[in-house]
Amino acid sequence: MALYKNGGFADDVWTSLAPGETVPPSGHVILNREQWLAQRDGLIGFGAPLGLRLEPGVDIEPILPDLPRFALVALAFPKFSDGRAFSTANILRSEHGFNGEIRAVGDVLFDQLQLMQRCGFDAFDILHEPTLRALQGGRSPGVSNFYQPGQGPEIPAGTRPWARKRAS
Repeated sequence: MALYKNGGFADDVWTSLAPGETVPPSGHVILNREQWLAQRDGLIGFGAPLGLRLEPGVDIEPILPDLPRFALVALAFPKFSDGRAFSTANILRSEHGFNGEIRAVGDVLFDQLQLMQRCGFDAFDILHEPTLRALQGGRSPGVSNFYQPGQGPEIPAGTRPWARKRAS
């Protein structure tokens, strides 16, 4: 597994909390939704960074009040054809103002990276060998025309009349 962010590979300081394991004082641990809900009261005032892993289709409503507490949200892709995490990332960024790291974990493929970024992802846990080879070889996904608005900078209004404009 390799962490890819900011256009290159990076060291991963985060680890996932195993079932029954307690949160270490140094933090930098990723809890699943159930672990967070079970330990939330004991972690009030915990000063070290925490992460949260969400599986596709889980209800995010119970964690929304706690969202500012997380430095990282990891969204799972159990298989490349399950795109529910695309929507979750966009909702976390655009509707709930999450500014921390949103990480794609699981079956993350090269062709999805740029579209994931447009939905709000900024880090990718890469397991797929062909994707690793492509990134290590210096390839980068390069779609230049988008029909839908996305997260991040957009080209100036009026320069792409074929594209849908962001709703106001």
